[in-house]
Amino acid sequence: MRNSTDTPSSPRYARHGGARHAISAAALCGVLLAVGTACGDPGTKARSGGAAGNGNPAVSGSSSPASAGGVPGVGERMGKQIPDDTRQLVVVYGDDRDSAEGTAVLYEKQGARWKQSASWPSHNGRRGWTTDHQLDDERSPVGVFSLTDSGGTLRSPGTKLPYYYDDHAYAASVADPDDEAHAHDFDYVIAINYNRLKGTPPYDWSRPEGVEKGGGIWLHLDHGDGTSACVTVPAAGIKTLLGTLDPADHPMVVMGDRDRLKG
Repeated sequence: MRNSTDTPSSPRYARHGGARHAISAAALCGVLLAVGTACGDPGTKARSGGAAGNGNPAVSGSSSPASAGGVPGVGERMGKQIPDDTRQLVVVYGDDRDSAEGTAVLYEKQGARWKQSASWPSHNGRRGWTTDHQLDDERSPVGVFSLTDSGGTLRSPGTKLPYYYDDHAYAASVADPDDEAHAHDFDYVIAINYNRLKGTPPYDWSRPEGVEKGGGIWLHLDHGDGTSACVTVPAAGIKTLLGTLDPADHPMVVMGDRDRLKG
């Protein structure tokens, strides 16, 4: 259901071409307006392939897990940041630190081991990855972040995560509503808890570490190319994540280029 405390007249909303600019929609999804379209550059070609599966394409050629039962392709330094009570992980394996392409894999813990449930081709910041994300840098932050809140321009397809439906708030963050390539980017989103307050709608403007550190970084529907900082997966992927992630399992996302993930 629509969040009862936020309406289209709330100060959080920004209207492109309108009079209300209490916040900039550019700050949503890693400063969207910096590139003229929602989280992407339509000039970049989409990567092919990537249906969900039970193989392990994401870690092909990567180093072995740091320890028995460890997350494939994730080294000890990153692995230690995963809480002990986490039983669901989304791992985004970026192809390279300067690449916008990668693979997102859903793992679920069975006993002491992580089992891959599904994988999808993904996109991230069009300039790649960074360990020091800044506003407008067009790179996605490397790190381990919790996943606690979701929402979208469409009503919930069924999820245990808190879901904030609002067909105005998310649509307001699309720089060009007439661009069909990006028309459905925010049908469904899952907030990545980088520089945001947990328990708030994904479009909440709060930036605890300061505006200069960026924010509004989401998992959302893929549009076939790089983003301003978000991570995108196909529609089947985002629906699977929404239907699977459970707050009781303390879901997290581990994301970055392959070298730094295993380092």
